[in-house]
Amino acid sequence: MLQELLSFIIKPVYTQDIESSLSEKLRDLFKLLIIALTASILLLMVAAVLESILKLEMGKHAMDDLFGNYSVALIFFLAVIVAPFFEELLFRGPLVFFKDSKFFKPIFYLFTIAFGFMHISNFEMSTQVLLFSPLLVAPQISVGFLLGYIRVKFGLLWSMALHAIYNMVLVVPVLIMQLLDISIE
Repeated sequence: MLQELLSFIIKPVYTQDIESSLSEKLRDLFKLLIIALTASILLLMVAAVLESILKLEMGKHAMDDLFGNYSVALIFFLAVIVAPFFEELLFRGPLVFFKDSKFFKPIFYLFTIAFGFMHISNFEMSTQVLLFSPLLVAPQISVGFLLGYIRVKFGLLWSMALHAIYNMVLVVPVLIMQLLDISIE
């Protein structure tokens, strides 16, 4: 799967897989989830090391405000249902309009990068955040490529599902800690 994924990222082509069974699609979804989480963790570690070495101050993250001001149920609903639905509709939904176009590749890259950079709004804006932004949003860009891949291969609902499960895996442990009143710091 990694070779197929890399080939797609280098040269994205809108080719739907209509032959895979549900179990094969679920297996691919799980593999992509593992790849997405692994890539995100590695990229976050690189960003943290650089942030430490360069003594950068990235400010408060939007998730801090979210966890401090809203209920666990609302955070779960927003992160696992609302965000994946609307973000996939906005950033992967339109790909179908370019499936037979010579512009599919640049449009795919544009939507993937826009998806990643939209997440810079999670940070307090500063010169350091803007300069460091490509690395700060690298996890979202990498996940955007995977979401685009599964969207093209299996359809929009599959990218929504992968996005929702990815967000759930990241947010549920923090929500459980909040419910148990365990400090994250």
